[in-house]
Amino acid sequence: MTPSDASRWALLFADLEAQLAAEEAAEREGAVAELTRAEQASVGLTDRLRAADGLLRVELRDGEVLEGGVAHVADTWLQLDARGARGRVQHVVPLAAVAGLVGLGPHARPSAARTDRLGLGTALRGLQRDRARVRVRTASGQVVGRIARVGADHLDVAEVDRARPVTRVVPFAALLRVSEA
Repeated sequence: MTPSDASRWALLFADLEAQLAAEEAAEREGAVAELTRAEQASVGLTDRLRAADGLLRVELRDGEVLEGGVAHVADTWLQLDARGARGRVQHVVPLAAVAGLVGLGPHARPSAARTDRLGLGTALRGLQRDRARVRVRTASGQVVGRIARVGADHLDVAEVDRARPVTRVVPFAALLRVSEA
């Protein structure tokens, strides 16, 4: 074997080693990317909302936009502390009514409180118990009154500001938000 043959073989084996190292690096990068995608696929919206920090823009199905900070997140609803024309206003928003979010970071925080499992009905019964004046918004408009009753999948709103009080039944599926009035 001549010296030029030996160096050619050395170059050949060095090239093979470099190719193998590049393939291994590409495999690792692909595995890391796949693991990252799998982890992201397991993160729910509620976990990202729990990690929200700062101002969040919540776009509702009817095009209304609420801006504020997340005060509480449950499995099916969130409480948003927003600024309104009259100062701070709190909103209970069913997650099914949310069409989009702006300002939500990439981080997530899993549920740590038992209250995160409370359903929308439980939150509304709390407002009913407090006899709070509320503004109930649906795609067809809004109603101001007090929550008179909360069923399994609906609420009754007593419109007490009318000359002849009326009770309106609103299915949870129609709710966009329930706000302080």
